[in-house]
Amino acid sequence: MNNEQSAIKTTYFSIAGNIFLAIIKGLAGIFGNSYALIADAIESTTDIFSSLLVLFGLKYAKRPADENHPYGHGKIEPLITFLVVGFLITSATIIAYESIMNILTPHKTPKSWTLLVLGTIILWKEISYRVVLKKSIQTNSSSLKADAWHHRSDAITSVMAFIGISIALIFGKGYETADDWAALAASFFIVYNGYLIFRPALGEIMDEHLYDDLIDEIRDVSTTVDGIMGTEKCFIRKAGTKYHIDLHAQVDGKISVKEGHDLSHKLKDRLRRDIPNIGHVLIHIEPK
Repeated sequence: MNNEQSAIKTTYFSIAGNIFLAIIKGLAGIFGNSYALIADAIESTTDIFSSLLVLFGLKYAKRPADENHPYGHGKIEPLITFLVVGFLITSATIIAYESIMNILTPHKTPKSWTLLVLGTIILWKEISYRVVLKKSIQTNSSSLKADAWHHRSDAITSVMAFIGISIALIFGKGYETADDWAALAASFFIVYNGYLIFRPALGEIMDEHLYDDLIDEIRDVSTTVDGIMGTEKCFIRKAGTKYHIDLHAQVDGKISVKEGHDLSHKLKDRLRRDIPNIGHVLIHIEPK
């Protein structure tokens, strides 16, 4: 299974989990008198749509290069990540507004059994975060990483709800709004997570220099090719799950143009063989 297929399969896992949890949280929040759980359900609902966006982006990014997109369609991934961040910010805003409204409106203390529901949800979302994050690292997918942080922000929201409901149950009358305050606090965590997701995606769009370790690996592999005497400039751009390389390689200045041309192809083949997720490789030959 290639990176794109693995990432798509992981997204289906996220969608199924979010649908199930949105239903469970919504019902538990309504019948358990907990707006923190209802806020959690709102976030899980937005997670469904954001995961669908990620799925669309991953499938679109799989399209092969064409005349209009010679480097492929991978740049859609950070664009989808921006939309996912938009969903995060929107859900945080809704949660914050509704939390404030509930703080100003007297209501019943949440039911104690909602803590059991939340404990299960926290465990599941943390597992989901780790599974999806691991796949995002394996596949070099920025949008899948954003989806993973959706799971983590959901777990944070649930932890805050657990704390708020526990305070309301322990201290009783006068603390009925503790879970609403918890939901409000969770909204700020969600916004912060949105920034953590947005920043690397922006760097990807702007072709920011972020790949020192990969450059070192490229230089090491290059010198294993007979005839390549060293390297100079090395630039890397990321598009989707692939890295596109521009590399200046040094060769004996006395060899023929054809020999230099053949060496560039040998180097390109070696890089693609030894380093995963390499896309286009442009080799510029320099005389040593």
